[in-house]
Amino acid sequence: MDFTGSSGGGSDHRQIEESKPLLGEMSATEGSKMGAARCRRPLLHCNGMRYKLLQEGDIQVCVIRHPRTFLSKILTSKFLRRWEPHHVTLADNSLASATPTGYMENSISYSAIEDVQLLSWENAPKYCLQLTIPGGTVLLQAANSYLRDQWFHSLQWKKKIYKYKKVLSNPSRWEVVLKEIRTLVDMALNSPLQDDSIHQAPLEIVSKLLSENTNLTTQDHESIIVAIAPLLENNHPPPDLCEFFCKHCRERPRSMVVIEVFTPVVQRILKHNMDFGKCPRLRLFTQEYILALNELNAGMEVVKKFIHSMHGPTGQCPHPRVLPNLVAVCLAAIYSCYEEFINSRDNSPSLKEIRNGCQQQCDRKPNLPLRLLHTSPDLVSQEANLSESRLKSVIVTSNEIHVEVERNNTANQKMTANVGNDSEPNLIDCLMVSPTCSTMSIELSAQADRILGCYVEILKMLSDYDDWRPALASLLQPIPFPKEALAHEKFTKELKYVIQRFAEDPRQEVHSCLLSVRAGKDGWFQLYSPGGVACDDDGELFASMVRVCNNVHILMGSCYKTKKFLLSLAENKLGPCMLLALRGNQTMVEILCLMLEYNIIDNNDTQLQIISTLESTDVGKRMYEQLCDRQRELKELQRKGGPTRLTLPSKSTDADLARLLSSGSFGNLENLSLAFTNVTSACAEHLIKLPSLKQLNLWSTQFGDAGLRLLSEHLTMLQVLNLCETPVTDAGLLALSSMKSLCSLNMNSTKLSADTYEDLKAKLPNLKEVDVRYTEAW
Repeated sequence: MDFTGSSGGGSDHRQIEESKPLLGEMSATEGSKMGAARCRRPLLHCNGMRYKLLQEGDIQVCVIRHPRTFLSKILTSKFLRRWEPHHVTLADNSLASATPTGYMENSISYSAIEDVQLLSWENAPKYCLQLTIPGGTVLLQAANSYLRDQWFHSLQWKKKIYKYKKVLSNPSRWEVVLKEIRTLVDMALNSPLQDDSIHQAPLEIVSKLLSENTNLTTQDHESIIVAIAPLLENNHPPPDLCEFFCKHCRERPRSMVVIEVFTPVVQRILKHNMDFGKCPRLRLFTQEYILALNELNAGMEVVKKFIHSMHGPTGQCPHPRVLPNLVAVCLAAIYSCYEEFINSRDNSPSLKEIRNGCQQQCDRKPNLPLRLLHTSPDLVSQEANLSESRLKSVIVTSNEIHVEVERNNTANQKMTANVGNDSEPNLIDCLMVSPTCSTMSIELSAQADRILGCYVEILKMLSDYDDWRPALASLLQPIPFPKEALAHEKFTKELKYVIQRFAEDPRQEVHSCLLSVRAGKDGWFQLYSPGGVACDDDGELFASMVRVCNNVHILMGSCYKTKKFLLSLAENKLGPCMLLALRGNQTMVEILCLMLEYNIIDNNDTQLQIISTLESTDVGKRMYEQLCDRQRELKELQRKGGPTRLTLPSKSTDADLARLLSSGSFGNLENLSLAFTNVTSACAEHLIKLPSLKQLNLWSTQFGDAGLRLLSEHLTMLQVLNLCETPVTDAGLLALSSMKSLCSLNMNSTKLSADTYEDLKAKLPNLKEVDVRYTEAW
C-alpha cells in the first residue's frame, strides 16, 4: 500500500488527532490540565515507520487512581505501584484482558478513554503509554520503543474508528457528515498503520451509513463517492458499497463519476480479484459499470477502449487475472438475460419432456408460469434431399421468452429407445435436430437484449487478442451458457464470430477447444455442425472447424486420434459431410478421401456412395484420383519383399525418407533407424504405412509430439521405440499408452515428467526396458 505518513510538522500525535472534528464535537482537552515541569510528552516523528495494526498482545499494566491535580506528583515518583502482565485484546469497542483480574478485571471502553499519549520520565521504566480515564490513569509498558509506538497507533486508531461509528450512525446534517467522511478518509490515508483493515474500516462505515439512509439525493451520492475515492484506489469496495455503486451506474450512467471514479476501481477489481464466487457483488458492480459505459454516446467504442486499456498496449497482457475476470462477468451477464426463464424450469417442460412430448399440461403444478401446448400431429414439413416426416411441435412461452422446437419422427424414435433412462439428456443433444427441420426463436425484453448485445460484443473483442485467445478458448470449451441461450438464434449467430476466430487460429491449443472437453460431452463442433441448432450457413463454419481439427498438412494437429475423429464423423455427420462435398467444399472432399484411405467405412454400399459423391465434382474427382494413386503406391510399398533392417544416413530429411520409401517394396521392414537424422514429425505419415515395423530408432532427431500421436494410433504392433534426445513432451508421450506391444522404451533426455512416467508404466503391461535418465522421472 502507499501511505503518506504524518511525520514532520513539529506537532505531537495528540494534537494531530484533536485537530480533526467529529460532527462538530471538540476533542477532549483534559491533557492540558495535566503536566509538570519534569513530565514531558515527546514529539514522535513517524520517519517512514509502518506498523501492523494490533488486535492483541502481551503488555505490562499499572493503574493509578488519583485526583487529576496530583497526577504530576505520582508520575514523577520513583516508587510506582506494582505492574501486572496481561494479554490484552483490542476489541471493536473496548480494551480487555484475556485474564480479567487485578487492574484489568473490567474492560476499558474506548469511550471512557479521554486521552492516549506517549510518556517518558527520568528514573522510571521506559516505553510507557498513558491512557487517561475518569478518576485515574492506565499505564501500559511495552518491551521496546517499536512495540510501544505500535500500541499507541493501534489504540488511537481503534478509539477514532469507534467514535466515528457511533457518531455517523445518527447523522443530522449531511454537509457535516460529508466533512467528517473526508476527515475519516484523510485519517486512514495518513495513518502509519499498514493493514488492510485501515482502509476497509472507513469504507464499511460509509457503506453502512448509505445502506441506512436511502433518501439521499443524487448530488449527495456523488459527493460521498468522490470523498471516498482515494480509499478505493488500493482497496475493493465492501458488498453494500458495491450495491450502492451499482445503483448509481443504473440511475446515472452518464455521470462523470462513472468515468473518473469507478474506472480505476473496476480496473483494480479485474486485475486483482481472484474469485468472484466469494464476492459476487464485485462482479455485479463490474457488470453494471460496463453497461453504464455502453450507455454513453460513443457506446461500444467506449467499451472497446476500456477493454484495450485492460489488455495494455503491448502484444501480451501483463495481468493474468484480467481475462478470466472479464469472461466471468460476461457469462454472468449473459446468464442474467435468460434468468427469468431459467428460474421457471421447475414448472416448465424438462428437456426430456420437450424431446419426448409425453407429458400433458394437466400433469403439471397448478400455478404454471409456462404453458405447454401441442399442435396438430399432422404437421408435415418437406425438406430438400430428405424424405417427408411427421413433426410434433412444442411451444414453451414465458413472460418475455418464447421457444418453439420442432422434432421429427426419427428423433422421437431415438428418444423412445431411451425412455427408460432417467438421466437428463445431453445439453447439445437436447438442442440438436435433424438438418433443416428446426425452427427455434427466443424473444428477450429490450433491456435483456441490450445486455446480451453488449456482452457478446465483449466476447468478440476478447477473441481478437492473440494472446488471450488460447485462454478464452479453454474457458469456453466446456460450453458455459444455459441451454436457453444456445436455443436463441441471435445469440448463437453473434457468438459465431468467436467460434470462427478459434477455427482460424493455427495454434493447436486454440482450435482443439472446438472439440468436446471429454468423451460423452458435445462441444462447439457439434453445436455449429449441420443439423445443430446454431448452424445457419450450410456448414461453412463446420467445414472450417473440420479443416483445423483434421488438417493432414499439420498431421492432425489438434485431433491427434484421427481415426477416432473420422469414425465420429462417419457415425454422426456422414450425411452433412457428403452434402457439403457434393456442393464442392474442398475440406469435406478431403475428409471423405481420408475415410476411404483409413478404411473408416465398412459398408460397401456406403463406400460406393462416397465414391459417387467424390466423382460428382471436379475437385472431388481430382482428389479421388490422387487417393487411388496413393493406394497403388501403398500396395507396392507394403508388398512382401525388401530389407528387414534399414538405417538412413545422418543429416537425412523427411523428403529423403519419403523418396526412399517410394522406391520399392518394404513389406518386410521390421527395424528402421533414423538416429541423428533431421527428420521431423512430418515423416510420421510415411512411417505409418510400414505394416511390419517393430523397432524404430529416433535418437537425436526433431521428431515431436504430433508425430508420436500419429504413430500411437497406427503402429500398434511396435515393440521397441527410442526417443532419446528428442523434443517430445508429456503431451505426446501420454499417447504411447495405446501401444500395448511396447516392451522397450527409451525416453532419455526428454521432457518426461514423473506423473507421465507412472501413467505409462501402469498402462503398458509388456514394458520391460525403460530408460528415463536425465528426465524429471529419473
